[in-house]
Amino acid sequence: MKTSIATVSISGNLTEKLAAIARAGFDGIEIFENDFLAFDGSPRDVAKMAADAGLAITLYQPFRDFEGLPEPQRARAFDRAERKFDVMQELGTDLILVCSSVSPIAMGGIDRAADDLAELGARAAKRGLRIGYEALAWGRHVNDHRDAWEIVRRADHPNVGLILDSFHTLARRTDLKSIRSIPKDKIFFVQLADAPAIDMDLLYWSRHYRNMPGEGDLPVPAFMAAVAATGYDGYLSLEIFNDQFRGGSPRAIAVDGHRSLIWLMDRIRRDEPALKVDLPAMPAPIGVEGVAFVEFATDKKGAAEIARLLSAMGFSEVGRHVSKDVALWRQGDINIVVNTDSSGFAHSSFLVHGTSVYAFALWTDDATATVERARALGAEPFEQEVGPGELKIPAIRGAGGGVIYFLDRNSDLSKLWDIDFAPADGASPANSAGLTRIDHVGQTMEHGEMLSWLLFYTSIFRAHKTPTVDVIDPAGVVRSQAIESDDGGLRLTLNGADNQRTLAGHFISQSFGSGVQHIAFATDDIFETAASLRRAGFTPLALSPNYYDDVEARFGLEPELADRLRAENILYDRDETGEFFQLYAPTWGEGFLFEIIERRGDYRGYGAPNATFRIAAQKRHMRPKGMPTA
Repeated sequence: MKTSIATVSISGNLTEKLAAIARAGFDGIEIFENDFLAFDGSPRDVAKMAADAGLAITLYQPFRDFEGLPEPQRARAFDRAERKFDVMQELGTDLILVCSSVSPIAMGGIDRAADDLAELGARAAKRGLRIGYEALAWGRHVNDHRDAWEIVRRADHPNVGLILDSFHTLARRTDLKSIRSIPKDKIFFVQLADAPAIDMDLLYWSRHYRNMPGEGDLPVPAFMAAVAATGYDGYLSLEIFNDQFRGGSPRAIAVDGHRSLIWLMDRIRRDEPALKVDLPAMPAPIGVEGVAFVEFATDKKGAAEIARLLSAMGFSEVGRHVSKDVALWRQGDINIVVNTDSSGFAHSSFLVHGTSVYAFALWTDDATATVERARALGAEPFEQEVGPGELKIPAIRGAGGGVIYFLDRNSDLSKLWDIDFAPADGASPANSAGLTRIDHVGQTMEHGEMLSWLLFYTSIFRAHKTPTVDVIDPAGVVRSQAIESDDGGLRLTLNGADNQRTLAGHFISQSFGSGVQHIAFATDDIFETAASLRRAGFTPLALSPNYYDDVEARFGLEPELADRLRAENILYDRDETGEFFQLYAPTWGEGFLFEIIERRGDYRGYGAPNATFRIAAQKRHMRPKGMPTA
């Protein structure tokens, strides 16, 4: 697989863009004309920069408003083309993108356009150059790749071919079967982009909302499967216009782009095994059974605070690490690790972020295969020294520089608690509150990071993303999306904040980066759990009485149920699939959240309608400097 990306896809000047693109592992670049025009150097300088970075210049683009023009504009268009040919030859690329005209004076007609392209192809051939014709979705007369192909076919010149762009085809819902009948040697180039499903003007949608394959809602895999069926084996190139990317990290966006192409082609070869896909072997997307443990990095004072809170929630300290200052707390299938060791990555994380969840672990089908797949997709492996006889747990770096560990049931990793931990002194069965497992883990990040991490998780695991939900904080909007496996074994919520005044934004600013802000524990009977917690001295997050008056009226609840919710400070939601109950501990630290939930029926959401009311309550429990009330 030969990969390429248009320079317009990422931020920075041309030098920064080329460095980021090369580092991400791309084979080539499309030179977008505006990037070249803004560069203070010659075409030969650009060619040398690309060559030094190990990048081929795959395409120069775009050449606009060429075909179907009346005289004298037609003659001037050919003169413009000759000037562009001069630049191309100095750049060292042989292909130029000619996009279908949007000029108000352009005249329609398949034969007229074909004649113009045939003449342009003849001129290009004299210089050893090629013409790639692309149908813009908003083209004046040509806005469908089928018409563009017919023009190329009638032009009948070896130096004139078709450029296919997934956005232009998918945005207009054009029949994909038509691609499969195009001869592969007439497809000169393929550009790929995804986008969220938004009903808006095509040009505005294209110029501001494109994203990487797998980050949006368009059926890019179906488009690429149709292209692959032709036998096309040329460059696959990303052409992304996105306001968010223009202000993002060139390196991070380039890495996302390369990951998206690997994910896409791996998906194609698994969906259609008969198609030839030039991609190294890698494990299939990994299944996840659930969260194995969550690990806090802290100091002695923080550990004492965590211990008090966990004890009040029915957890017991059941183990101590055999060589490190690490405690294991447990209830049901929930394992909470509290790391106060004075060395290692956890300690470094504590020094930077304060008390925080620096790592979590997932039960996977195969831990080693998980890291192998993640590495193939550009993830950064994580390793640190372990003591004699201790387990080396496969891991990668995750959001905010944290760690994601992987366990499985088919190796010694299943014996982690027996090998790496000894029973804690005086350990005894917990006065359990009925908590059974971790339902989901919530990660908070800058909104601009969300697409990256959505792609990261969905490319590695056998999981899908849910639609975006707006979480209304009194100080702003937080965008939320979940990553889920079909069976619910994996549930991660990603929450993107735009400002520091929201609870999520405050957490990011005070913790110095993205991280886990939220752990939700499941129970089979939230009212029994609430009663057990109350008897143990646990104080839940106090909600406004006005909330319960509204819930009772909105859902038509029986007064008895409404009274029980009110008495225990339990939030309630319901949809056509089932019911959802939520109970929160008061906000801890710089906005960390412990939640207890019960799902009834097939409810798959996360209580988004309650977010405004619980966030208001959580903020009331925060001290002015962000510390919790006593």
